[in-house]
Amino acid sequence: MKLDTYNITSMMATTSSSSSSSSSRRSSSSSRRQLLEPLCSPVLVVITILVLSVVTVPINGYISSRPITTTAFARSKLDGRTSSTSSLLMSSSSSSSSSSKYKKIFVAGGSKGVGHAIVTKLSERGTEVVALVRSEKSKKELDKIDGVTAILGDAFDQKGVENAMDGCDAAITTLGGTTGDRRVDYEGNNNVIESAGILGVQRIILLTSIGCGSSKEAAPPAVFEVLKDVLEAKEKAENILMDYYTNSNWSIIRPGGLVSEVMTGQAILTEDNKTIGSIHREDVADLVIKVLDSTNTERKILSAVDPSITSSVAVEGKVIPAFEL
Repeated sequence: MKLDTYNITSMMATTSSSSSSSSSRRSSSSSRRQLLEPLCSPVLVVITILVLSVVTVPINGYISSRPITTTAFARSKLDGRTSSTSSLLMSSSSSSSSSSKYKKIFVAGGSKGVGHAIVTKLSERGTEVVALVRSEKSKKELDKIDGVTAILGDAFDQKGVENAMDGCDAAITTLGGTTGDRRVDYEGNNNVIESAGILGVQRIILLTSIGCGSSKEAAPPAVFEVLKDVLEAKEKAENILMDYYTNSNWSIIRPGGLVSEVMTGQAILTEDNKTIGSIHREDVADLVIKVLDSTNTERKILSAVDPSITSSVAVEGKVIPAFEL
């Protein structure tokens, strides 16, 4: 409104003497400069850029709810003059990551074992779940859980997996086993990964096993030989995810020997690929839920073991460095 007032004043002044008109124009110009100078401040310009960069943006067809901060850009442009602004943005980003960003999660392998425990835990915290199952019995069981929608389908059918996943913003797969002469450890997991890529689902968690890839040396030779076909199929799925989906926020979790008992709450994740041991299925599920919301785990391969459990294959006295979530 002030700018309009000055413009009107300048127009009225044209009926006065030339000296008065000149003085009025100088006064108007000076006033406009005073008004516009704060608007053209480098600080305000960069703050505007920062605000715009934090809003939701599309990434590969997926609408990301994660803020994209540009604090480094602000510091380089203002030579430290926006340190308080940068701190505020970083604090806001950290705060938002403390609550789940993912509202509807696809789970493959949710009819039993670790997958079933994951579905249950997600439901308990109020997260909507879509679970792909093969049998009507499993569907009926999972449909009874609050917030869970079970869809009949086959992990070997890529299009079926894609249709079931459509509308989800994260995917977790715990698939394993065989059907006839086909191994779902690779084919099924690959279909989940491919479907996530097609739909733009950025967050993917793949559950495999210690003994895959870089953790091969952790498994005793006798154990590796027995599980060789399984481990190699799972490793193949890992490589697909790492090599071809580089823009995804994937995490690969490799549990040790699985035990079906009540969780201890002592299980840990580690980047030490020489680590081996045992872990309860419910503890694995608990770790997967924590990994889901931890940005520290994105594009990480982590082994999962429970140091409190005695294991015949664990190295006695070995200190395992825990990964900080």
